Amino acid sequence: MQCYPAVTRFRCWPVLHGFRPNLFSEHQIPRWSQYRPVALHKNRRFSTSPFLYKKKKKEKTRALTGTDSGKLLSKAGVPSEDPHDFSQLHDGIAAALSRLRDDLSKLRVGGRFNTGSIENLRVQLSKGSKETVRLGDLAQVVPKSGRIVTILASEDDHVKPITSSIISSNLSLNPQPDPHNGLQLNITIPPPTKESRDQTITIAKAAMEKAAGAVRDSRGAVHKRLQDLQKKKIVRPGDVRKAQEQMEKLTEKGQKDLKELFQATRKAMERV
Repeated sequence: MQCYPAVTRFRCWPVLHGFRPNLFSEHQIPRWSQYRPVALHKNRRFSTSPFLYKKKKKEKTRALTGTDSGKLLSKAGVPSEDPHDFSQLHDGIAAALSRLRDDLSKLRVGGRFNTGSIENLRVQLSKGSKETVRLGDLAQVVPKSGRIVTILASEDDHVKPITSSIISSNLSLNPQPDPHNGLQLNITIPPPTKESRDQTITIAKAAMEKAAGAVRDSRGAVHKRLQDLQKKKIVRPGDVRKAQEQMEKLTEKGQKDLKELFQATRKAMERV
């Protein structure tokens, strides 16, 4: 008597003249066949096949890295493992320079009054409300000949809030209503004095120092990432040292560009 351990729902069948029963016939009726059925391994399932494990691991690696080789890619919010990846420092320096140019453009340079300093003022349309609107979105600021600047409001209700916003600012301006147009305000720009120039230079220097601080923050973030790479032994110490030297050169160049931009603005102010 010979039994088949792979199949348990049938009882054992005798082996006659070298023939074995076909246990997978229709209607579960055994038939005699000269072919021996292939028995499955009783301790292995398809879900635990090593082939499936390997495929699953490969798919997981592809999902995390974006490549089949498992190389790490720099993504948003994920620190890069390349010691020579200074994209964060480059972006920080570029943002600091852009912000400094924008701040300096709002100052009065070379005796010229920048209308952007008025357009960027915040206007409170209703009392008791914390919501403010940019003045340039409520009115047109037009420079006239000489030292006259004209403001054309879009609505009558905006004239008074705009006037209050200009008077309360640090621009030292006094808008006057136009006698012929109720929507128009006229502003006479006073000539720059030594006190006003010194005050403008102080504001410009503060903006430069703020931009320099932003560059130092970007440099600090990159320095910390390099230290983590060295601590975790992801990269060689020699590569970290070279990356730190390159980081310092980029930081020095960024700080130099900020100072040159400030010095050019300061010279333009002192010429008046």
